[in-house]
Amino acid sequence: MNKTITYNKLIRDNIPEIIQKSGKSYDLHQANDQEYQDHLFMKLVEESKEMAENPCMEELADILEVIEAIKDLYAFKDEDIERIKAEKKANRGGFSKRLILDKVYESEVL
Repeated sequence: MNKTITYNKLIRDNIPEIIQKSGKSYDLHQANDQEYQDHLFMKLVEESKEMAENPCMEELADILEVIEAIKDLYAFKDEDIERIKAEKKANRGGFSKRLILDKVYESEVL
């Protein structure tokens, strides 16, 4: 009896050849624009969870690879991203102080 595993997830470009070399067969399709976008964001969540479970350079590299694909999809330019990042850091700060916001108290206005 053959075992079938269903994935329905975005894979790296060379995975079909790797599967074929292992002697297995597979089904796949090329995503349309909307499906590609949806699966990129699902992949970002997946890779982020893996990084949280096992913080290492390999997991971070996977996250950065997905981010690069997202940048390409939207034609975002590195210089624009870096400018926005610098502006946000100048105006709102970074994360180096490790601050966790617990509560905000609003005073009642009479």
